[in-house]
Amino acid sequence: MLKADDLMKDVERQAAGALRLLLEHVPAIKLLDIEHEALTPDHGVDIVAHIEVYGRRQELVCEVKSSGQPRHVRLALLQLRDYVANQAKDAVPVFIAPYLSPEAQALCREQEVGYLDLEGNARLAFGSVFIERQVASKPVAERRELRSLFKPKSAQVLRAMLRDPQRAWRVTELAESADVSLGHVSNVRVGLLDREWARVSEEGLYLSEPDALLDEWRDAYEPPVGRRMSFYTTLHGSSFEEAARRAMSSDRETGLVALASFSAAHWLAPYGRTGTQYFYADDAGLEQLKSGLKLSSASKGENVMVTLLKDLGVLRDTVEPAPGVTCTSPVQTYLDLAAAGERGREAADHLRQERLKWQK
Repeated sequence: MLKADDLMKDVERQAAGALRLLLEHVPAIKLLDIEHEALTPDHGVDIVAHIEVYGRRQELVCEVKSSGQPRHVRLALLQLRDYVANQAKDAVPVFIAPYLSPEAQALCREQEVGYLDLEGNARLAFGSVFIERQVASKPVAERRELRSLFKPKSAQVLRAMLRDPQRAWRVTELAESADVSLGHVSNVRVGLLDREWARVSEEGLYLSEPDALLDEWRDAYEPPVGRRMSFYTTLHGSSFEEAARRAMSSDRETGLVALASFSAAHWLAPYGRTGTQYFYADDAGLEQLKSGLKLSSASKGENVMVTLLKDLGVLRDTVEPAPGVTCTSPVQTYLDLAAAGERGREAADHLRQERLKWQK
């Protein structure tokens, strides 16, 4: 395993190579030299590239960081701008990291700092030079971090916070509300703060960018793990609704059941009817559904889909939009709909407009 110093040196070496490759592909630019400023004891930047543009010499002063998360980028940009203002007034500031999200790239543009990442995203604008390149890919490490942030236990923390994004949470009370360990909350806290989706006030942690969080969760969403089972029922209309209410009734002894996906959306923000009803349940809840809805197994022609959940965190965050009707929360319903094809995405957009508008 690479130590932190060795890892940083490796990132700087890759950064220098990526910068060289970018500049050498522009005919108007002649690359003269690339210096690693870290070799000097009083360095203020990591890399300095000496170039000529149509015979005019220019310096690019580059700050390299191992993390391109917005919180780290913001601080690095201030340091870089300060260095240019005080020590290299005619130089072009450039920020380089392994990966820069659209939010991080926007920060660079706001501060009028060029940027480059090792995935291929780049923007340099100075004099008569303008280079801009966008790639859709995310590095494996970034995708892994996001998957970790949206894993079941972490998702319980996010769902708790999204119920009221403006609420400030202490770590201990958030752990208690989400029914997870303090360690899980701390990991989620770091992930949110690094991406600037959350901030810390005197009262605690709160979501500052709930929409950005929900957008990323939607794009990385993986449906809850569980066994999906298909059934058929002869019940329909009001008779189905009454039977479903009884199966989900609050006086049940053990079973957990909730309407999900299109079925939950019908109660939360009606958009269009579907011929299939969707449920999440635990083992006892499944038995309640089988009995109450008179379900029979179906290999085709099914009109009831039940997901027997492996992790019950989703059922900790339910709502009751009408007496006896239990639905997955607006956030969970939105995520499920967004992953359910074109018709689902349309219903998800409608639900978000109706139920997931947050005041800042």
